[in-house]
Amino acid sequence: QVQLVESGGGLVQAGGSLRLSCAVSGSFDSISTLGWYRQAPGKTRELVSTITRGGTTTYADSVKGRFTISRNNAQNTYLQMNSLKPEDTAVYYCKAIARRGPYDYQYWGQGTQVTVSS
Repeated sequence: QVQLVESGGGLVQAGGSLRLSCAVSGSFDSISTLGWYRQAPGKTRELVSTITRGGTTTYADSVKGRFTISRNNAQNTYLQMNSLKPEDTAVYYCKAIARRGPYDYQYWGQGTQVTVSS
């Protein structure tokens, strides 16, 4: 199986910064896309940012210019969050698309809480 472990969440004041990390381990041939999603209380989980194995990135409009996703090797990804706003408060989840043989499987981390105070 595949395990994802997130870290780096916490409490920060508006305007501050946090850096989330996600480490992927387990049995797979390769990891294609890594991504960050978030879920605020009472809301559905939403895409924050993704990065492909080739380094192509996408961002939700709400975080463009403030968040930066990176990937330092095939299996670890980071989300640098600057100029944080109270509306960024949510549980942040890492997702990995792992290939085993001819099939792709998606896996999720356990989530890390980010709280931005006003």
